[in-house]
Amino acid sequence: MHLKATDNSVGLRLDVWLASRVHELSRSRIQALIKSGQITVAGKTVRPHTKVVKGMEVDVDVPPPTEPRELIPENIPIEVLHEDSDLIVVNKPAGLVVHPAVGHFSGTLVNALVYHCRDLAGIGGEMRPGLVHRLDKDTTGALVVAKNELTMKKLANQFKKRTVHKEYLAIVHGVPKPAAGRIETLIGRSAHDRKKMSVKPASKGRIAISRYEVVERFKHASLVRVTLETGRTHQIRVHMAHIGHPVVGDRQYGESPRHLNLSVEVARQMLHAELLSFLHPGQHKRVEFRAPLPEDMKRLLDELKMN
Repeated sequence: MHLKATDNSVGLRLDVWLASRVHELSRSRIQALIKSGQITVAGKTVRPHTKVVKGMEVDVDVPPPTEPRELIPENIPIEVLHEDSDLIVVNKPAGLVVHPAVGHFSGTLVNALVYHCRDLAGIGGEMRPGLVHRLDKDTTGALVVAKNELTMKKLANQFKKRTVHKEYLAIVHGVPKPAAGRIETLIGRSAHDRKKMSVKPASKGRIAISRYEVVERFKHASLVRVTLETGRTHQIRVHMAHIGHPVVGDRQYGESPRHLNLSVEVARQMLHAELLSFLHPGQHKRVEFRAPLPEDMKRLLDELKMN
């Protein structure tokens, strides 16, 4: 790809200017290509902060994506809610870690998607899917993943601007009063346990906003719908515990469900990402996807209705 700078580009950083011209590449990807010598000016290597001058001629050579390091395709069953050439929306089951990390280098959703998706265009120079949001290991529901860099860039921008609409269903202890409300706090790492998040963080936290409404009341529990305005780690679990109604089965932030006198086992937090809506980057229209309620939450709701 050969580009030539015009008058209105003079003085900009090279990486900033290229990001505005080559939409399918993120700025970080452009910086990596500059540093690896894949982007040159008049045949010479440059730096990302090089200033654009009038008439500057830039060559961009994007190599084909390579096989991802330490990422093994695995034939793990996944429920696909929607798939096209730009993205895939899945209904993540409980117990499935989304992304490889220390202790989970295999058996993740990403491993499953590398196997399932035969048309990945590459993210960051590697043949892998692009994660723009995540769900906790034991949270179920709708999750969108990008297949190419441009889609990932556009979806990430929507999440950043809070234009993605996300609704969750949770079974919580007790019945919140009022029946509908808005929770706004800071959320950050707990001062007492670094594995937990807290509304009283060890250092400066980030604004977290959740809106909830009671959908159905039971004797000692309720089904609530939670709409997220922000997307902080463990946000719903922390917020519901903060107002005194932790998610049933949440052993990290909640309490034992023994007082509910249940005959069914509660093996995880009863939290499900039911609805996901966003502007489709390729189709340029608003799309909406719903993930059906998992069987363990259905069984628990049936028992709560009988108690």
